[in-house]
Amino acid sequence: MARIIYREEMAQGTIILNEIEASRISRKAKPGQFVILQADETGERIPLTMADTNPDKGTITIIYMVIGKSTARFKELKVGDEYYALIGPLGKPTHVEKVGKVVCVGGGTGIAVLHPITRALKAAGNEVITILGSRSYDLLIMEEKMKAASHKLHICTDDGSHGHHGFVTNVLKDVLDKENIDLVVAIGPIPMMKFCSLITKEKNVKTLVSLNPIMVDGTGMCGCCRVTIGDDTKFACVDGPEFDAHKVDFDELAKRLASYLEDEKKSYEAYEKCKIQ
Repeated sequence: MARIIYREEMAQGTIILNEIEASRISRKAKPGQFVILQADETGERIPLTMADTNPDKGTITIIYMVIGKSTARFKELKVGDEYYALIGPLGKPTHVEKVGKVVCVGGGTGIAVLHPITRALKAAGNEVITILGSRSYDLLIMEEKMKAASHKLHICTDDGSHGHHGFVTNVLKDVLDKENIDLVVAIGPIPMMKFCSLITKEKNVKTLVSLNPIMVDGTGMCGCCRVTIGDDTKFACVDGPEFDAHKVDFDELAKRLASYLEDEKKSYEAYEKCKIQ
């Protein structure tokens, strides 16, 4: 149970892919859902949205970035090792239907979350335009898989080392100015999702985001993952993780994460200083 059968170090070894034996989860999981993993008996419970599933092999694929003690412990696990605990699938799956022309925007490890959703939207008959972003080319993941899941692919890097020199929001704005888009799905760092939402709101384009608040049990009992959606308080683990982007209080979400994660605080402060061109 939860044995790692394939492992890959991506993006300078800071992003790790694990293919894990989980036959029952692989049969039931749908795009947008997540699992919670625990490396050992005393380890932290980490929620990760599945990047892929293979019911024939009975496996799921997760991709994570090493950012703290718990994910560093995850990185120590090799092929043949087992996670102490694995539960899922959790959360509500993405509502997939044919709506027309769709833009999928992914940043960082959010690209892994976006992959099965993009593939499902294409399979449903939608025309899919994908925009991927990373700080530099060597930190970009899943380019070929996302290319296969899309009709058109745009790459953005902050430093200009590959594709468009700039943010995904620059390209998103250009696409929305030129084409009639029916749906946008944006998954990545909170500032990226916030600014994508601001752009699409001006164009009145329906937009979905996948949120990543602090989570403990994944069943709605602890309340740690509460987020403000419009006038309501929702729990990302049971009501999400996907929500209408135009109703999300991104500032509140960012402040709560920043109180736990220093990297999130730095990321948010940096993006807040940026102006969308």
